[in-house]
Amino acid sequence: MTRLSERISSNWYRPWWHNVALLPLQPLSWALVRYRWRRYGQQRRQSDSEVPVWVVGNLTVGGTGKTPLITWLVERARQLGLRPAVVSRGYGGKAPSYPLQVSAETPVEQCGDEPMLLFQRLNCPVWVDPKRARAVQAAQQHADVIFSDDGLQHYAMRRHREILVIDGQRGFGNGWLLPVGPLREPLWRRREVDIELRNGIDFCVRPMALVNAATGARRSAKALKGQRIHAVAGIGNPQRFLTTLEQLGAQVDSHWFPDHHAFKPADLEFGDPSPIVMTEKDWVKIRPFASRRMWYLQVGTVLTDAARDRLETELLKLAEQ
Repeated sequence: MTRLSERISSNWYRPWWHNVALLPLQPLSWALVRYRWRRYGQQRRQSDSEVPVWVVGNLTVGGTGKTPLITWLVERARQLGLRPAVVSRGYGGKAPSYPLQVSAETPVEQCGDEPMLLFQRLNCPVWVDPKRARAVQAAQQHADVIFSDDGLQHYAMRRHREILVIDGQRGFGNGWLLPVGPLREPLWRRREVDIELRNGIDFCVRPMALVNAATGARRSAKALKGQRIHAVAGIGNPQRFLTTLEQLGAQVDSHWFPDHHAFKPADLEFGDPSPIVMTEKDWVKIRPFASRRMWYLQVGTVLTDAARDRLETELLKLAEQ
């Protein structure tokens, strides 16, 4: 099943006929999307009296750079005097009860990797709930603005702004809905969002530092130049991570796992002493058994002047209220 799933998803970024066997399912996908939009889509907007919710989401399955962008938004909102909070679905986690507020003691198996990453990086309130609207209710008591990590299609969560994040390299694949293509919603949905940002064009994610997974010691990312390393990633688009490592001059042996993979020590045994470099999202799951030869690449977001001005204009409106 894993090989079949990988084959289907790789075909999303090839001509549609590579998934022609799945074509009979396309009318069902269209009918479901159309029903949900007509029934709930027009009710998704907030009134002015509610704590603003900004949804940072995508139309495609897989990573597009939403989490680094949310990191930038939270940090900038805080600089402007706002009290930000984050809500998330918590993919890969299962808690005894919801909504769950993430803390330093929360097991990543309960909250999921991305919420834990955001909590560790930002030290702001992070709430997790499969029903994001319920997480918003919990978060709004002590927040001036709430950022939703994904949730563009979660219409029950009312929102003030929608930011669509697009992979500037992969785009929308073959342009078809799941399962023939990678789209969660048709491309006309782009007309409904407030802001559209393309990763690699309107903003880019750049390496900031190498951080030791066991000790927290920091080194320049340039230290990877000429190093033979094992690259580990359980993310939606590992190719971008590989490209970054190669641009830094590393000689890479890559080891890719499914998105949100629950790592075990055996997954990181490669039979030689070469350093192991992973993403920060993977590190939060590996922490309990991290060794000194494991490192994660910490990244930051750099926006174009136009994109930065657009986001800051909207944030300033909130700060002045």
